[in-house]
Amino acid sequence: MDTIYIFVTGGVVSSLGKGIISASIGKLLQARGYRVTIQKFDPYINIDPGTLNPYEHGECYVTDDGMETDLDLGHYERFTGIRTTRHNSVTTGRIYQAVIDRERRGDYLGKTIQVVPYITDEIKRRMLREDEKDEQFDFVITEVGGTIGDIESAPFMEAIRQLRWQLGRNAVCVHLTYVPYLRAADELKTKPTQHSVKELQGMGIQPDILVLRTERHLDDAIRLKVASFCNVDLECVVQSEDVPSIYEVPVRMQQQGLDAAILRKTGIPVGETPAMLPWRRFLDKQRGAGRKVQVALVGKYDLQDAYKSIRESLNLAGIYNDVKVRIHFINSEEICAENIAEKLAGMAGIVICPGFGSRGIEGKIIAAEYTRTHDIPTFGICLGMQMMVIEFARNVLGYRDANSTETDPDTPHNVIDMMEEQKSVTEMGGTMRLGGYECRLTEGSRVWEAYGRVSHVRERHRHRYEFNNRYLDAFERHGMVCVGCHPGAHLVEIVEVPSLRWYVGTQFHPEYSSTVLHPHPLFMDFIKSCIDGATEA
Repeated sequence: MDTIYIFVTGGVVSSLGKGIISASIGKLLQARGYRVTIQKFDPYINIDPGTLNPYEHGECYVTDDGMETDLDLGHYERFTGIRTTRHNSVTTGRIYQAVIDRERRGDYLGKTIQVVPYITDEIKRRMLREDEKDEQFDFVITEVGGTIGDIESAPFMEAIRQLRWQLGRNAVCVHLTYVPYLRAADELKTKPTQHSVKELQGMGIQPDILVLRTERHLDDAIRLKVASFCNVDLECVVQSEDVPSIYEVPVRMQQQGLDAAILRKTGIPVGETPAMLPWRRFLDKQRGAGRKVQVALVGKYDLQDAYKSIRESLNLAGIYNDVKVRIHFINSEEICAENIAEKLAGMAGIVICPGFGSRGIEGKIIAAEYTRTHDIPTFGICLGMQMMVIEFARNVLGYRDANSTETDPDTPHNVIDMMEEQKSVTEMGGTMRLGGYECRLTEGSRVWEAYGRVSHVRERHRHRYEFNNRYLDAFERHGMVCVGCHPGAHLVEIVEVPSLRWYVGTQFHPEYSSTVLHPHPLFMDFIKSCIDGATEA
């Protein structure tokens, strides 16, 4: 079959959940046996979100091939199990950079470079994934960030308009809007949706399917009104009502026939509705999990999306361990030796979060000391691992001035130091150790058991600093051992303290590899340890 291109746009307000809808469409089509990929086009001019403050854009997600991307790619991977690449994330900055580079080389032979056709042609080329002709997909889902009417998204809308004409029935436009409820009038209002669709039509795009985001159930009369005013078939007006978990969205969309509507629009026989048994079994486990386990996130970004993949990985691991993980954020800037016991009271385990810079790291070090000395399950990720190493150096090895050269370039005990190949790097964006690297596990270690007794794993990285191997012997003599390393460069990837119940730090980000149907083994083992400890208490 020819590749079908699905474009997902949003209107009325931002943060409606286009990423969840795109991931759900991908999951439903995948369940029907189709080969699917999902890509995100962001209108901002940054080359990628790698240099953006998490308060601005939430978590920076990293693909296996080393691309810093929008957090929605995490949703795509968690829902579908696909592995995205640098081709799945495109920004206005990357589009303009490619066009300007060609202009500088003289590829345009002196022509005047304008948004139409040069920028829109580059957008279309990437939407069609012309750089990946060797990999064939039945469906390519393209989510466009932002909201209809944003000046930044105009070139993307023009590109979609052109592709709709070029592709005919092989293109489908799904538009997500918001239907607000006015409590004073006790009414749901469809006018914002009508205006959003009208604006989209003014750009030359008629949506094929409308997904109505709502906090209240929409009856058929409201759906019929929307269908009539927006020139959309009634069966193609579906609602995305608030649900207890984002993982219920694919099932709700399937119940309303979203995937069937897409197939009908493209002339593909609908066939039987997939049972999606593994997904439904997961939802049953989620609903059946009754007992709560308290886990603390120790970090400096008091924003849910800043640690999105970690939160989801903890929740998924909890569900598969038949518990609900209740996550408590603890700002590391507010931690001191006098209040750490109070702040961690009742916690069955803690995760020391990743990050960059010196702000809040002393609080992370204090937390690591407290959990180490009180044998509380602790999971340090990236910078979190480095803080566990520094704490151990200071309080066990006796190097009271031990530090990372990121924080103190003149420290005499640089137990964490900049990677050698990073010392000549001057630009910030996309220049770290990024993407998947192999890690060799030590047989008999805690993590070796957690991974299922395999000798090698592959995990994703995002860092410039590493464990300083000059201190490795001293650490291992005193009880913190390297149980995972890169087989080529001998970089320390995992440390653990075997004498404790669960005290593990990873230089990589295991949260990027955790999916709904395949939760990450380290998070699974960590939560199991938290449960066991809570039981003993």
